[in-house]
Amino acid sequence: MTTTRITVDPDFVVGPVRRRTFGSFVEHLGRCVYTGIYEPGHPTADEDGFRGDVLELVRELGVSTIRYPGGNFVSNYRWEDGVGPVEDRPRRLDLAWHSTEPNAFGLDEFMKWADKADVEPMMAINLGNRGIAEALDVLEYCNVVPGTALADQRVANGVKDPYRIKMWCLGNEMDGPWQVGHKTAEEYGRLAAEVGRAMRMVDSNLELVACGSSNTNMPTFGEWERIVLKETYDVVDFISAHVYYYEDEGDLGSFLASAVNMDDFIDGVVATADAVRTADRHEKRINISFDEWNVWYQQRVESKVPEGDDWPVAPRLLEDLYNVADAVVVGNLLISLLRHTDRVHSASLAQLVNVIAPIMTEPNGPAWKQTIFHPFALTSRYAQGEVLRVPLRTSTYETAKYGEVGVVDAVATHDVEAGEVAVFAVNRSMDSTTSIEVALHAFGEVSVIEAVELSNPDVKWHATIEDSTSVEPRPLDVKLVDGVLTADLPPVSWAMIRLSAK
Repeated sequence: MTTTRITVDPDFVVGPVRRRTFGSFVEHLGRCVYTGIYEPGHPTADEDGFRGDVLELVRELGVSTIRYPGGNFVSNYRWEDGVGPVEDRPRRLDLAWHSTEPNAFGLDEFMKWADKADVEPMMAINLGNRGIAEALDVLEYCNVVPGTALADQRVANGVKDPYRIKMWCLGNEMDGPWQVGHKTAEEYGRLAAEVGRAMRMVDSNLELVACGSSNTNMPTFGEWERIVLKETYDVVDFISAHVYYYEDEGDLGSFLASAVNMDDFIDGVVATADAVRTADRHEKRINISFDEWNVWYQQRVESKVPEGDDWPVAPRLLEDLYNVADAVVVGNLLISLLRHTDRVHSASLAQLVNVIAPIMTEPNGPAWKQTIFHPFALTSRYAQGEVLRVPLRTSTYETAKYGEVGVVDAVATHDVEAGEVAVFAVNRSMDSTTSIEVALHAFGEVSVIEAVELSNPDVKWHATIEDSTSVEPRPLDVKLVDGVLTADLPPVSWAMIRLSAK
């Protein structure tokens, strides 16, 4: 058994834990909305048609923000189709996912749901086949006090007070040829700058997100960010980052090291943004909104969209069933996001329900938790205060994708006011238990509050409607002697250790 030595010190502060790190994403894709968060007639549905069982799980998951309504969907979306009397709303073709959008659930329904779920809305606007006028229209509808045509339309639709939405995404993945209205970096940068400036004339305090690259495999990655930020730097606050190509393609060792790629992705975007800042002598720093990330098995049959004359409403799409190894990777990706908290100011696990999601539902049936639910929920709940850089000495192993990587990865948080420390760690070894020694001397007298781990001898085990509870976080045996905590992490495992440090 190898041993990893981890040092946790309150002086090694990276930055604050940001609640927006624990965001998620609701897109009109597959069954995320219809029979996901919204299903009138469901046994748990409330007076607005929102599934109560899903709302309960969303609160338990601990999501802080929800990005809406897309995603690829937004680049052909007319927001005005989703407001007003439902019976008057048009049915439209959704070109992104070859589906039919009935518009029974729209902007006002989402804002009411977000209020019940106690999450902050993060609104995406269509810059695919729309522009300044439509962006100003939806902003007026959402954020302006009564007295103008669109604000009064909102009032007529039953909402007197403005929504005051702060965070707005200026389009979605506009570097992608699959996107309706795909643009070059120059075209998109100019449009985003014009839209952003106009929106700030309505409200100078908005927080705006420019589209970064869809993923690091894009041929324009890096150059896209540079050109877009040259156009938009003074207008926006964030550049987005998206990544989905984490999946086990028969190489478990590389898959378990996926966070190495996320680290490099973040460092690359930060370097590009700071280079633009230096070259053009800007004062502020542009930070990252990592507003789409997850494991996604894109070659599976469930990711195949309809074709031809088949334009179904809410088809079963992208309904990946996540196993134990997937949960360990998701836990590790959260570690990566936390240790970059100085520059990653917002993140969204994509998506929330049914579509590559931590929560699954059946129409008129139950809702249940996937394996990835657990590390997200516990990290969101107990990562508080400040993120601490965690020096560690660990053995390494060789991967086909990322070369030599550490067997153990970890991060810690310190809540000074509550007097608590939380350590989050993963063991990437595929076949060996790894011992950890966590040095906590800098905190003085400490005691263990809770220690749990998520693993299973069968790393391919996944939850189902019949069995979603056989594999859940369970107690981890730890020892604490003279300021050093020791524990044995099983192969392919994620762990959380909470300590009192008052």
